[in-house]
Amino acid sequence: MAVSDAGTIELGGRTVNRLGFGAMRITGPGIWGPPEDPAQALAVLRRAVELGVTLIDTADSYGPYVSEDLIHEALFDGQGYGDVLVATKGGLTRHGPNAWPPLGRREYLRQCILMSMRRLGVERIDLWQLHRIDARTPREEQFDEIRSFLDEGLALQVGLSEVGVDEIKAAQDAGLPVASVQNRYNLADRSAEDVLDYCEANGIAFIPWAPIDAGSLARPGGALDQVAHEHPGVTTSQLALAWLLRRSPVMVPIPGTGSVAHLEENLAAADVQLTDEQFEALTAAA
Repeated sequence: MAVSDAGTIELGGRTVNRLGFGAMRITGPGIWGPPEDPAQALAVLRRAVELGVTLIDTADSYGPYVSEDLIHEALFDGQGYGDVLVATKGGLTRHGPNAWPPLGRREYLRQCILMSMRRLGVERIDLWQLHRIDARTPREEQFDEIRSFLDEGLALQVGLSEVGVDEIKAAQDAGLPVASVQNRYNLADRSAEDVLDYCEANGIAFIPWAPIDAGSLARPGGALDQVAHEHPGVTTSQLALAWLLRRSPVMVPIPGTGSVAHLEENLAAADVQLTDEQFEALTAAA
């Protein structure tokens, strides 16, 4: 298994492997509280890096705070995270399990990044992303505050999550250099296709969340299941990730899990090569 076989992408002068790890599932049920087995969560993080993951994506709302704390405990070497780029997000509040109200007021966004810096033990966040644009606060005000994070050296680069092309353009027009976009996107759900195309045309990393949620395509007789029969020993999840990696050079999937075995299975997708016919068949299936 070589995660580097997935290819690389430049993020703020850093080269990272395009198959990363999403650190949401190392928390408790409903992404609330600590994991049932903290030792297992720490082992997952360490194993991801051992296997070549150089991008770990988290958020202050995961837990809340739990995911960032675990990343620090597992991977911080006293000075930083070595070759690993730790990306985090802010802009959501937590009122309980599976509750994620956005809050985009300037002072709250500033609190988010400062507290993430404190939990991760760093003086600058390599990639800080706005988890959601808050419709109750003028988006230009949110963009302006995030721009100040760059100007003050609190963040090396910034990104957006769950946005449309118009919102990316608005951020850019407001002077915000968007380095990454995180939208839901997978083989079965391509509602963000125009956003992906815009990111590819403008050199913006596209980080799909829920990357292996392929629905009926993974069921017996589905398109993924049919291709799996042509790849003995390869799972439908691995094929879904392989399709994403081939779909665009700016695609950076971050499959998440709280299991070492599941982590290893996901990352083995870097070794899976689809034929032209298989790629086209899967593309046409959804």
